[in-house]
Amino acid sequence: MDPFEVRMQFLTLLRRLNASQQSIQKVVGYALKYFSKCGEDLWDCIVEESQKGSINNRINILYFLDSLCEASLLVKSQHGPVRQEGHASAFNSLYVDYVSRDLGKIVESVVPEGRQGLPNLMSTKQILESWRSKRVVDPQKVDDVMSFLENRKASLEDLADTRPSNPLPKQEIFKRIEEDRERHKRLRERRWVQPVAHNPHSHLPPQLASFLPLTDDGDGEEELTLDIEFENDWETTSDWNEDDDEAAQEENALCFPDLSSMPNDDGEQPMDLS
Repeated sequence: MDPFEVRMQFLTLLRRLNASQQSIQKVVGYALKYFSKCGEDLWDCIVEESQKGSINNRINILYFLDSLCEASLLVKSQHGPVRQEGHASAFNSLYVDYVSRDLGKIVESVVPEGRQGLPNLMSTKQILESWRSKRVVDPQKVDDVMSFLENRKASLEDLADTRPSNPLPKQEIFKRIEEDRERHKRLRERRWVQPVAHNPHSHLPPQLASFLPLTDDGDGEEELTLDIEFENDWETTSDWNEDDDEAAQEENALCFPDLSSMPNDDGEQPMDLS
C-alpha cells in the first residue's frame, strides 16, 4: 500500500476504536507494522483524532497510546532501534518518542477546557501516573502535565456554580460506563504484571517474576523501574529491631490465638520469635 492508503485505513481504525483489548491491539499492530514506512504520518493521524473526536473516543485514544508505548518498548528490547524511511536518525523507542514530545498537546486534547473534559480527567491522571512510575516518559514532563491538569481541575470547580452542565445522551452515558469498566479492569491487571526488560543488549527470553534484580546499577537508563524502586525501599528500610519482634509476636498470636501457649503434637512449644 502507498502512504495515502495506509493513512486512510489507520484513520478508519482509530474512529472505530473502543475500550476492548481486541480493538486496541488491532490498531497497535497496524501502527507498529507501518512505523518504518510512514510512522510520522500515522502519529499525525493520532494527534488529529485526539483533537476532533468525541470525548469518549479521545480517552480511548489515550488508552491505545498506553498499549502502543508498551508494545514499542517491547519491540525496542527485542530488535533495537528502528529507522524510518527518509529519516537519517533511528528512533530508539518508536512511538514513545512522539508521545514524549507531544504529551502536553495530547493531554490538552483528551481533557479539553470546560466541563466537557471532566469525565476524562481522572482516567488521564491514572495513565500519567502509570507512565511516570514505569519511566515510560520523562517524569519531569509528566509532572508538568499533571500540574496543568490540576489547574484545569481548579478552573472546572470554579465554573461548577456558574455554568449549567450539558449532560451526555443516555446512550453515550451507558456506553461510557461499560468502557470505563473495561479500562479499569485492564489497569488493575497491569498492576500485577512483571515489567518487561527493555535492555536492547539482552537476548535472553523474558524472565518470570522474581525477587532478584533483573538489571544492574551499571545499566543506567536501561535499569528497570522495579529494581530502582526496590533499591530505594531497601536503602530507606531500618534494621530489624525490638519493635519488629513485638509486631511478629502479635501477628503470631492473631493467626494462632488458641495455639500460642499450647505445645504441638511433638511436645514442642511454639517458635520463640524473640
